[in-house]
Amino acid sequence: MAIRRIVTQGDDRLAKKCRTVTDFNKRLHDLLDDMQETLAEAQGAGLAAPQVGILRRAVVIVDDEDNMLELVNPEILEESGEQRGPEGCLSVPGKWGMVTRPNCVRIKAQDRYGNWFEAEGEGLLARCVCPEIEHLDGHLYVEHIDHFLTEEEVEAFYEEEEARREER
Repeated sequence: MAIRRIVTQGDDRLAKKCRTVTDFNKRLHDLLDDMQETLAEAQGAGLAAPQVGILRRAVVIVDDEDNMLELVNPEILEESGEQRGPEGCLSVPGKWGMVTRPNCVRIKAQDRYGNWFEAEGEGLLARCVCPEIEHLDGHLYVEHIDHFLTEEEVEAFYEEEEARREER
């Protein structure tokens, strides 16, 4: 396993549509392993293959229990609800913007061996799945924002969220 370099906004590969994975072999397994190690090192929530310069439809995401999920050829089947909050991206380091995402998503994907499965996620997991799948079609979260947030705005948002949770 190896930590790969994360490409940043402005790199042409982030604006390209990724190819479907058809070979579920050692090369794919090595890519997924490297992506997991890279994501852990970067302390992010999700990483798509184009973010490490590989134009294949593969994503790794940290779930609510800190498990790494591997999604190969993922598709969103259903979305419901709505949540709005600060969003960032390892390919746009140090910047945040307010983004509206579904609160719940149901997806279909393949595992590293090519087996299809379906899964559902809500809250933070749903918030993470959407931009990672968008990466596979050449899109970044910055396409959804009006402006970048200051650190103070991000901190204020999370303080307000915490106060709302305590009131419940």
